[in-house]
Amino acid sequence: MKKILFIEDEPALQTAFTDAITDSGYQIFSALDGEIGINVAIKEIPDLILLDLVLPKMDGFEVLEELKKDDNTKDIPVIVLTNLESSQDIEKALALGANTYLVKANYDLKEVIEKIKENIK
Repeated sequence: MKKILFIEDEPALQTAFTDAITDSGYQIFSALDGEIGINVAIKEIPDLILLDLVLPKMDGFEVLEELKKDDNTKDIPVIVLTNLESSQDIEKALALGANTYLVKANYDLKEVIEKIKENIK
């Protein structure tokens, strides 16, 4: 079973996505802040990471940077799922190694699941 790590600080979103992703046949791990997200990524080596950018302790940009520096996590596809939609944020996330950048308001759960399927190894 493919593993997905969802790093998101909003519990309601965590719950909705956990249900939808599990129903789609994936195992999901959750982290409510950037530090926990990095630790879970290193421990579990997920097949894909969904990453919010606005997070406590360590923002998503810092998480992305750390993931891409580590030999064990650098090749894991990362989908940024955030409400930040400035072109600078998009360019920065992609430059740091994100595979896809999704603005939460523009995608429903079903569309996010499709993006997961497109990006998962």
